[in-house]
Amino acid sequence: MSLLRCLQKDVSYKQGNLDNSVATIERALRIEPRNALLLYKLASLRLQQGQPDLAENLAKKSELLAEGNANLKKQNWLLIAAAREQMGDHAGAKEARKKASRF
Repeated sequence: MSLLRCLQKDVSYKQGNLDNSVATIERALRIEPRNALLLYKLASLRLQQGQPDLAENLAKKSELLAEGNANLKKQNWLLIAAAREQMGDHAGAKEARKKASRF
């Protein structure tokens, strides 16, 4: 079974236990450190945990690694926009949404 399938079945996330979900994804990233989708999922969890700086950095890394996956690139820019909004950077959020609209 692939790492992604394991994560999709992650009961911790479905039950709202973000810390366990983060730990699961971090373990998976130790195995596949250049997996853009795993990085995006971790960024999303970090945003939900109120860590927008970390979420933005992870989403940027995911975006760089998401070669050929326009949808994932778009989702990363939307997540970056949300992180910037959470940090009060409204101009930066607007810029990120503009970048997302290109995909």
